[in-house]
Amino acid sequence: MPKVTQEYMDARRAQILDAARRCFLRDGFHSTSMQDLFAESGLSAGAVYRHFASKNEMITAIVEENMRDVLAMVNSAARNRPSSSIGDLIADVLDIVKTKTAEQNIAGLSVLAWSESLRNPSLAKQFDDLMTQMRSALTGVIRENQQSGSLTRAASPEAIAATLMCMLPGYILQLAMGDSKSLEGVPDALRALWPDPATS
Repeated sequence: MPKVTQEYMDARRAQILDAARRCFLRDGFHSTSMQDLFAESGLSAGAVYRHFASKNEMITAIVEENMRDVLAMVNSAARNRPSSSIGDLIADVLDIVKTKTAEQNIAGLSVLAWSESLRNPSLAKQFDDLMTQMRSALTGVIRENQQSGSLTRAASPEAIAATLMCMLPGYILQLAMGDSKSLEGVPDALRALWPDPATS
């Protein structure tokens, strides 16, 4: 029997998750059955179960993928450009969310997943873990900005990070509702509100 490569396994996993995204966006999590997912992916039940034991595992994997790029951007800023402007950082995050929404409608999937997390403790914990990581990385960037004098010290870095994080769900919700036109100027507005001290 020929050996199955990791590349092949990764491609099959991506195929299943792409099918799951389409089904979930079309029918919602609870109205989508495993049979729907088999049919949409064009794969057998055995092929799907080889990668995911349940629909919940697919939901969790999609949420993780959706958050990965945003988390990577914040972590990268914390490591590589800690003194960069907060406006630039948050604007870059929103730009990633908008791009990935155009490609995979992560905004719509995020809203569905948030709703599901209210009744799914494991999904709620995953959201909490990811948001905690993002807040922690963002707090580090804010602390650097405060120490350099480019950001107020009137509030703690943790409180400012939590406040900025509150913007993300609102932006995602409006994207999910199809309100992208009114959001066009938001990244530039963030850059203007919190400019890079070197260019201000």
